[in-house]
Amino acid sequence: MPTQRINFTEWLPDQPNIIDGLSDAKNVIPEAVGYGPMPSAANFSQDASENINNVGAGYYGSVTEVFAGGSSKLFKFNSTTTALDDVSKSGGYSGSTRWKFQQFGSRLLATNGNQPVQVWDIGSSTAFADVSADAPVAKYITVVKDFVVVGNVGTTEPNKVQWSDLNDETVWTTGGASQADYQLIPDGGNVNAVTGGEFGLVLCERSVTRMTYVGSPLFFQFDVISRNVGCSVPNSVAQFGSNTFFLSEDGFYMCNGETITPIGAEKVDRYFYKNADPVGLSSMSATSDPINKLIIWDYLTINNTRELLIYNWQTQRWSRSDTIADYVSSSATPNVTLEGLDTYSSSIDTLPASLDARLWAGGKYSFVGTSGAKIVTFTGNNKTAELVTNDLEFGYNSVVTLIRPTVNNGSANVSIASRRELDDNITYSSSVSASSEGRCSVRSAGRYHRVKLTPTGNNWSHAVSVDIDHQPQGNR
Repeated sequence: MPTQRINFTEWLPDQPNIIDGLSDAKNVIPEAVGYGPMPSAANFSQDASENINNVGAGYYGSVTEVFAGGSSKLFKFNSTTTALDDVSKSGGYSGSTRWKFQQFGSRLLATNGNQPVQVWDIGSSTAFADVSADAPVAKYITVVKDFVVVGNVGTTEPNKVQWSDLNDETVWTTGGASQADYQLIPDGGNVNAVTGGEFGLVLCERSVTRMTYVGSPLFFQFDVISRNVGCSVPNSVAQFGSNTFFLSEDGFYMCNGETITPIGAEKVDRYFYKNADPVGLSSMSATSDPINKLIIWDYLTINNTRELLIYNWQTQRWSRSDTIADYVSSSATPNVTLEGLDTYSSSIDTLPASLDARLWAGGKYSFVGTSGAKIVTFTGNNKTAELVTNDLEFGYNSVVTLIRPTVNNGSANVSIASRRELDDNITYSSSVSASSEGRCSVRSAGRYHRVKLTPTGNNWSHAVSVDIDHQPQGNR
């Protein structure tokens, strides 16, 4: 009886289901070989006094402080009580635009498009305050070389980019000895994001522009990298290293400061626009997970559920996951005290992560999110994963009799759907658990076969492939 190994290769929802690949990769992380488990979101903080829309962190010396922003307040995570304490400036804030956080030296800056740039001195402040009297009101913030840069300034200049004086986030007025200045981007529409580093990227609705420091008298030189391709959805931008990832009108792209590369074309772009709620795109968010080499987008679907679209920038492979998180973000792990651990749970077994997890080590990168008024961390139990092959053919007609899954440190349940024609309904058999020898006995006849695999076990780490025994079936 012939046996064929089917590897779990790329999930390609934009392609027909009769090619090599997967028709679904749900609640998993794409890896070089197969897929790994996607952890669920676990509550990390108590409820704030209002829903929160972003999380940020400041890390300076041995001090790590975690913050969150809502529509009218800024909050600081209390590592002893796990509460989110109100640390807003006197009078609070207004507006519903998502907060952006950016560290600059020993200070954490925040902006939401409705207030002047806010500042917090890491380790000493007790409340946020305006960074200076002449600080701009802007939606987006980053650091380019030694300058704080903001974009989409005020209410009348959405195409404006402005920067502070050299190494001085408190000076924004041009003239004199100051290097503070601004630039209006003449084409491309509104500024929808700015990202930084050795150079800056200004992502407008229909263009991407590079800003490069050139010194006096211009300070920054602005060069258009692309026209017609830009960032169509604010908050769809994530950065890791020199690479910036974003959503355009026709799909997902990456820019390294010189060229723009489509990363979702003929893979997930059509899937995304088919499933995303066009009205709900304003609630989209994106972040990076450098530990797993991932960029993650959180968006509202047409079914009024939230989904994560996950991209591994090393393997250039995708997956997806359902989620309870309203927004995703990058943060740092706070220095949680033993008293703080007690507030999570009376039992070690129900903590949001094991005691040896990096979550409890202060100052480490953390992939987090928000759910209502809480901060959540993606450190919970593995979500129920599903890997579904595309249609498999073993001759004109065949009978599948045995399936052997390969799941490292775990096992699996499998079911199969067989049909004669591609327009026949797809109906899966009852799920079969693998025996102690890793065998799933089935009997399913047809020309086309799809195998659905659900890894089992608390410690499974890699779902790699299935071996399928099949035999030919005659025709009548």
